[in-house]
Amino acid sequence: MLPSRYNLTNLRRVVRDPRRLRTEAAALGSRLNRAVAARRHPPGDAVAIMDEDWDNCFVLDACRYDLFAERHDLPGELRKVTSPGSQSLEFLEHNFAGETHHDTVYVTANPFATRLDDGVFHRVVDCFADEWDPDLGTVPPGAVADAARAARERYPEKRLLVHFMQPHYPFIGETGRSLDSGGVTGHVTGQAKTDEPTDSIWDRLAAGDAAVSTEAVWAAYAENFDLVAECAADLATPLGGKTVLTADHGNLFGERQWPVPFRRYGHPAGLRVPELVEVPWHELPADERRTVTADPPEQTDDVASDTVRDRLDHLGYA
Repeated sequence: MLPSRYNLTNLRRVVRDPRRLRTEAAALGSRLNRAVAARRHPPGDAVAIMDEDWDNCFVLDACRYDLFAERHDLPGELRKVTSPGSQSLEFLEHNFAGETHHDTVYVTANPFATRLDDGVFHRVVDCFADEWDPDLGTVPPGAVADAARAARERYPEKRLLVHFMQPHYPFIGETGRSLDSGGVTGHVTGQAKTDEPTDSIWDRLAAGDAAVSTEAVWAAYAENFDLVAECAADLATPLGGKTVLTADHGNLFGERQWPVPFRRYGHPAGLRVPELVEVPWHELPADERRTVTADPPEQTDDVASDTVRDRLDHLGYA
């Protein structure tokens, strides 16, 4: 069913305004593409990560399957699975909303974790509140790894779900920081900070901005992956037990959608196309397993709502 704004009066106005016509055509095309994609990759076919066999699950944010397969050098077995979401909040809602996993501690750099109800996990460790790097506009992977080590020591009989923000934008490596946009909203630009928002790098790519190329952004994205993959590999051994690496969703780099052939960038919600919902599932070898028990949930410290909004804004979720 079409939105209510597509009535005869509004359609006449749109036809008389070329700019509005293009905007409405794009919105309608996106709606059609989402509907078609949802039929090809329904959420019901997605992996339920909490039902899988692991002691530690590392979630790499916005990591495409092909990026992981091409660049990782980890031992173990890799397979392709389907995520229930094309964006982090969808991933969290489909996997955790309305459930209880009191045998698990969730260590996360993703601010969307605050949207989950209390009591889903035994404990939620919010790295994005205290470990946020204002110069990078994100939480670096080392800070998440340190929090995971501390959680392992404090909760020796719990599964650990560890959610890194990389390879998600902003790009924190040498190549990425040299690009003209270091933060999604322009709060970080190159090496200099500014409080004035600018177009996101995905908007600039979509607009054909000559100062930004898809190849350069992919290189920066791959660099982000290398940084988080190295950190995750170093973390697996001291945590012990069986570790898997996966992703909450992927990322578009100008792939044309079907049946309306728009090029899309980033990871819009509700668009279930392979580049967004096909993600890695890599199991590292494990010689021993952890004894896991469930206990009543602990109180998670509240994070101020304006802090959450600021973090999401920098990550492109405003």
